Amino acid sequence: MAALAFRLEDIVSRTLLAAIVMLVFLAAVARSLGHPLIWSIDMAQLLFVWLCFLGANRAMRLKAHVGVDFFVRKLPRRPRRMVEIGLAVLTLAFLLALAVAGYRLTMLNWQRVFGDSGISYAWVTGAVPVGCLLLAVTVAANLLAALRRGGLVFYANDLDRSQSQLG
Repeated sequence: MAALAFRLEDIVSRTLLAAIVMLVFLAAVARSLGHPLIWSIDMAQLLFVWLCFLGANRAMRLKAHVGVDFFVRKLPRRPRRMVEIGLAVLTLAFLLALAVAGYRLTMLNWQRVFGDSGISYAWVTGAVPVGCLLLAVTVAANLLAALRRGGLVFYANDLDRSQSQLG
């Protein structure tokens, strides 16, 4: 089930990126021909917001987010693990609070029109609660795995940061 969700996330991310590239390219070509596609840039921005959250979730799942860990890396394994567990709990609280605030913002923007696209601005702001909930599920899964296996939450176990899974 999880592998299917990861594959679906990958397919959606790639599709969004391809659509963004295509929309921006078409907008540039149409503008140079004297027939601008006013709505295309708005749509590219909307898709980009969703893509950012999907990309952030993938990086979180692969434990490949950029982090300032100069001091934490110098800690022995047990204290470092405790710091990561504490940070994971704080991160979960922040993501859940942001999801609630994002939901409220989405409901406030339901009637607002997004640029020249004619669609509701809620499709843009909706990326915040959905993305934060997705990230919260991923952080919670990483936290549970770390608690069960004695590993780390945000960093791959015993893996040098330069060997990130994202390349």
